[in-house]
Parts: sequence; structure tokens; C-alpha cells
Amino acid sequence: MENEELILTPEGLAKLEAELMELKTVKRKELSERLKVAISYGDLKENSEYHSAKDDQAFMETRILQIERMLKTAKVVDASSRTSDVVSVGGAVVLHDLEFNEKIEYQIVSPVEADVADNKISYESPLGKELIGKKVGDKVNVTAPMGVITYELLEIKEG
Repeated sequence: MENEELILTPEGLAKLEAELMELKTVKRKELSERLKVAISYGDLKENSEYHSAKDDQAFMETRILQIERMLKTAKVVDASSRTSDVVSVGGAVVLHDLEFNEKIEYQIVSPVEADVADNKISYESPLGKELIGKKVGDKVNVTAPMGVITYELLEIKEG
């Protein structure tokens, strides 16, 4: 994902920007204070608080760089340019699982926004890839560990 364009919903962009701001302001300050306290304990070789704070700092700085790279390559989907004729990033779909005779609703989002528990699937997931560009009435087959699952696209909604 280094130089690839990342397609984000407006909500996904806002969430990444908020996380970046939180990390750069609040979390950096908190870690700085933790490091000061840990250093005051002396002997850094045997100081577990110091090493823990340094590890957390490295993780946080790496996350800041990741978010900054994502934001540089981000393209935000414009809801007004989306049509309800075909599935696109940011839109939601209602599917009929033909094997289990169940209706399922998902929103198609970026990999960084995906959260299956919240019914948000990535456009890079097997199902997401199959759905992009499909129309109501189309059937999609998705290969899963348990075999091929067939869905019928019942409805395309705004995200």
C-alpha cells in the first residue's frame, strides 16, 4: 500500500485525521511525561518502565508515519458522484445469501475502515472485489474456506 491510492469515505478520512492529531498532540505529550518519570528512576539498563515507554513511543511514531503516508495517497469518494445504479466505495448493499436464505447489509469501505462487526467490508476483500461495479439483481460468487458462497444483490444504498 506504499504508493497505492487509498480510497476513503469522508468518515474514514476524518477518523484518520483525528487519530493523527491525537497521536501528535495528546499521546506524544503523555509518552514524554512517562519517559521523564521513568528516567528519574535511574539505571536505564534495568528500568522496565523506561523500556516500556520507549517501545510505546516507537510504536506510536510508526503509526504516525503510516497515517501520514495513507493521507498523502488518499482519495476521498464523493457521495454526490456515486450512483445508486452500481456498487461503489462508500455505498451500502443489501445481499441475499442464497445458501442460508439470509439478508445481509454491508457498506463498502477502504481497508483501514473495514470492520466486519460494524458491517463494513473492504473493497479489497474477496466479497468487496466481487461487488464493485455490480447492479441490483446480479449474483456474485465468493470463494471462502468453506466453499463458494453465492449472493444476490438486492439493493444499493447510500453509505
